[in-house]
This record gives sequence, structure tokens and C-alpha cells, in this order.
Amino acid sequence: MYVPVSLHSTGKASFDEIYERPDPREYYARMSELDYRIPELAKPYFQRFIRECQEDRGGTGLTVLDIGCSYGVNAALLRWDTGIRDLADHYRSHTGDLIARDRSRLAAGDKLPGVRFVGMDASRPALDYARAAGLLHDTVHADLEAADPTEAQRRVLADADLVISTGCVGYVTGSTLLRVARSAENPPWMAHFVLRMFSFEPIATELRALGYRTQRLPGAFRQRRFASPAEQSQVLNTLEANGIDTAGRESDGWLYAQLYLSRPALNLPTDHEDIP
Repeated sequence: MYVPVSLHSTGKASFDEIYERPDPREYYARMSELDYRIPELAKPYFQRFIRECQEDRGGTGLTVLDIGCSYGVNAALLRWDTGIRDLADHYRSHTGDLIARDRSRLAAGDKLPGVRFVGMDASRPALDYARAAGLLHDTVHADLEAADPTEAQRRVLADADLVISTGCVGYVTGSTLLRVARSAENPPWMAHFVLRMFSFEPIATELRALGYRTQRLPGAFRQRRFASPAEQSQVLNTLEANGIDTAGRESDGWLYAQLYLSRPALNLPTDHEDIP
């Protein structure tokens, strides 16, 4: 079913309205229509980075900060060890107390009991739902593009060991990521899935000044189908202007992302190679 969409200033479709609902049913319904899948493709990488970061920090506990977390999607996939389609069915099939149902599901089996999940997002309703449902242990409602975190926000961000995202880079820039990094007590690892239409190199350069080194891991990952011909046209124009070949990828109707892993230089093996 075609649903008219407006375009964000980045050229991507804007879905602002679905993030303002008190629960995630409309969010998952709309994303299902577009075969949204990047959080599920990211899941095994996040599982690996959680293990490696735990080993690096010498314990089983860990705090994961999810930037652009919406309704706690990544936390749900990881803590329930489920898939994106199952999540959509979970919310589509129930009309009762969703918060109670989510809390009950977590109580029946949290797959990452030693990991705390903190969510940061511009949508207060999405954060409130994820916190009430128990998917997130804490939240930060902030726009760090515009201003430094408050002292209360900084105290929450200070615990971050691993920072993740699955599509917010482009809406957020190095301004946000550097403010997060500077707030942490120990420089956190960062793993960001970034659409190919956005360059991560300027952010990697800024992080390098804080002692980070960044790798682009192999592969390209489908995020979702284009929401409209206008969105596809805008994105193709942006990619082609940047000299990026879209054949077999965006030209075939999908947004694609790449994975960037940024770690403090002291954590890296001697043969590590970072992006320019």
C-alpha cells in the first residue's frame, strides 16, 4: 500500500508522525510495509561487540547506549533474542496492555541480564514507552546537535561502554557523537550503521582527535525499501554526486548502510587499519 510521505532535509523520507504515538504499533506496521530490516542485520554484530567490549573491560556487566533508539527496537531484538518480523507480529496481534505484556516477556527470559540498555532519542513518547515496558533501563531525551547535555543527562551518558545506532547518523553528526564520547567516564566503543548517502569520514576525523580509530567493516546492509519514487530519486542523486556506484543496490529500490566501528586506540591490535 502506497502511503504519501514527505522528505526530510537529508533527502530521506520523514516518519516523524509515527514516533509520536504512545505505543509502537503504528511504528512497526509502517516499517513492516517497507521491509525494514537493518536492526536485525545489525544484531549479530552488536552481540559480538557486546562480548568483546565486556572482555576488554574485564567483566560481565556493560552499558549499551542506543542513539536514535525509538521504541527500544535494538534492545528488544537483543534482550528477547528475536527478529524484526516477530516484533511486528508481537505488537500487531495484541490490543490490550502492551506495557504489561512486554514486561512479562522480559521477566520470562532476558537474554542479556548483565547488560544495561540506555536509549537516546528526540521522541519523548517513544522513550517513555520503552522505559515503561522495561526494554530500556534509562533514557536521555536530548538534542545534542544543538547543545551540550545537561548535568543530569551527562550522568546517564557517563556509564556508556558501547554506543550503537542503526540509521540515525545523518540526522545526527559528529556534534552528538563527540558530546557523548566526552560525557563517558571511559571512552566508549562505537558501532554505527550509516547509510551510504552519508559520509562517516568527517566524524571519524573528529573522533580521531579524541584518540579513536575507525574501521569500516566489510559489506553493505539493506536498511529498508524506499518509501516513494521521490525518496529514491533524491538518494540516487546524492550518491551519484558523491561518486558512489548504486547499481545492484539503491538502484534496485533499497537503502543500504555500511558499518563503522570506532574504538579508543589503546584497545586496538598493532595491525589495525583505520579509514583515512
